[in-house]
Amino acid sequence: MRVDGTHATSNDVPDEIKRSIRIRATAETVFAIVREPGWFINDGEYRKHEVRTAGGISRIKDSVYGICSLSATVHEPPNKVGFRWLGGGIGAISDASNSVVFTIDPVGSSRSDEVRLTVQESGFARLGEDVAVRRKNYEENALGWDQQLELARDLAERRSDPRGRD
Repeated sequence: MRVDGTHATSNDVPDEIKRSIRIRATAETVFAIVREPGWFINDGEYRKHEVRTAGGISRIKDSVYGICSLSATVHEPPNKVGFRWLGGGIGAISDASNSVVFTIDPVGSSRSDEVRLTVQESGFARLGEDVAVRRKNYEENALGWDQQLELARDLAERRSDPRGRD
C-alpha cells in the first residue's frame, strides 16, 4: 500500500476493485445475504451452494465452478463481512489470496430502509507472475461484481417487499 492509502499496481493491473450499489432494504436484510460464504460465486443468478464451515474455513461446493475455500476475515453484523480466497474452483490461478469485504452503510439521514452495499476486492497484484492471467482475472471480476451487486439488490428488495413478491 502506498502512503496515500491506495494500492499499487503490478504491470498495469490494478490491485483492487471497488463497486457500490444502493438497495431499498435494511442493513440486516442485506447482511443476511452477503454473510453467506461464497454467495457471490455464480453468474449473476443466485444458486444455492453446499457450504461446510469448520475452524473459520468454509468449503463451498458450486454446481458450475466446483469446490473452493474461503476464510472469514471480518464479521461485524449488520455492517461488514469479509472473506479471503484460499483457492480452488475458479480461474487459472493456483496461489489465489484475494480478499473481499462487503460494507453496508445507511443512505440518507432518516432512512433505515435504504443502504449502500460496497464490495472491495483486493489482491490482484499478488496473483502470480503472468500479467495476462492477472489482467483477465481483474477484468472478469470487475464485470462480475456489477452482476453480483445487482443480484444482492434483487434478493434483498424481494425479501423486503411487504407484498411478499418473489
